[in-house]
Amino acid sequence: MSKQQDKIITDPVHGFIAVPRPRLLELIQTDEVQRLRRIRQLGVGHYVYPGAEHSRFGHALGAMALMRDALDSLREKGTPIDANEYEAALAAALLHDIGHGPYSHTLEHALISGLQHEAMSRSLIVRLRDRFEMPLDLTLKMFDDTYERPFFHRLISSQLDMDRLDYLRRDSFYTGVAEGKIGVPRIIQSLRVHGPNEELVVEEKGIYAVESFLISRRLMYWQVYLHKTVIAGDQLLRSILARARRLIADSRSDASGMSNVLEFFLSSGGGNDGSLTAEQVDNYSRLDDTDVLYSIKRWSRSTDPVLADLSRRFLNRDFLRVTFLDAPATELELSAMSGAVADWLGRELSLTAAESRELVPYYLTSGLSQHSAYRTQHQSIRVLSRTGRVRELSEIADSPSVSALSEFEEKPYVCMPRIERN
Repeated sequence: MSKQQDKIITDPVHGFIAVPRPRLLELIQTDEVQRLRRIRQLGVGHYVYPGAEHSRFGHALGAMALMRDALDSLREKGTPIDANEYEAALAAALLHDIGHGPYSHTLEHALISGLQHEAMSRSLIVRLRDRFEMPLDLTLKMFDDTYERPFFHRLISSQLDMDRLDYLRRDSFYTGVAEGKIGVPRIIQSLRVHGPNEELVVEEKGIYAVESFLISRRLMYWQVYLHKTVIAGDQLLRSILARARRLIADSRSDASGMSNVLEFFLSSGGGNDGSLTAEQVDNYSRLDDTDVLYSIKRWSRSTDPVLADLSRRFLNRDFLRVTFLDAPATELELSAMSGAVADWLGRELSLTAAESRELVPYYLTSGLSQHSAYRTQHQSIRVLSRTGRVRELSEIADSPSVSALSEFEEKPYVCMPRIERN
């Protein structure tokens, strides 16, 4: 019986993506993977970069395409990878982000308290394994890092994995931010499996491409992922759901009319006792950006003035203002801000002084935006020298920038309305 030809999908970032038939293609057609078409990769990022309308689905395909390139390159360098491992690794790359919820990272903890999307990804992979013809036990082992050949997990989740290589390049393309352009083919061609423990390393010839990747990651975080307007949009969206949840808890009808699956998580379904229930996983697998946006459109006409105001602001991009600070705001400073916001709320929404003070947390938040492009103590990037010695990247890099990139960079901020001074 002849092997079926691959399905070819055109991708603006990687060109043509070849999807092996039949099982990988059938996996892509499942409801769980197709749902990713309805989840924006950058959450509210399109409010800052209008072209950033791309979805988690495209990213999943891109990560799978890069996994295939990496496996082919490793095979050419003499690393044995059998057909089952090959297919399982492609499936793991495809499914690695399947647990993302609406607006990606923005609402990761707002729907189920304490939820990490990786835990939901694993639950959905288990569900697919239990009903799908393709055996996904090996995929789960690679995803969990329990497979005896650890380099597969490093390709899926590490500081130099196919996930990061795709999203930096993809997000750079759709936002138009040139700083995210990286030499992905060069990095992939420099990967190698080395030693009896099958460690994933970078050949010394690829060190500059990896250094460029880390620098690009730092720049993309501050210019795109942690842009102050993106933070403002994130905070506004969380405030909307927090207000709706409060109204539901108080048995008020002001938040009625929302999507049924969203209502599940804003009422009793948002609890987390350390494990996900079957009902949570089922409802989560049907939840996407559309549910949230539909609900916000309904809430923009709510009888609750706060929910209506916050919702209209989100729909019309009338965000609150994020201001970066030199140091975290003191209690005294936050108290003064709270008073100013309370006065503003009384004027804007015709509220009493008591009502305004109670509602300040929906309009005033403070936080710490932080990022480290490279963590030397967490699955560090290892470099194989021409003499056969393996060392951590910062020990061998010519530029001191790699060491600098391992430090956490922090930016305190406050998010509050634009209040004009009289």
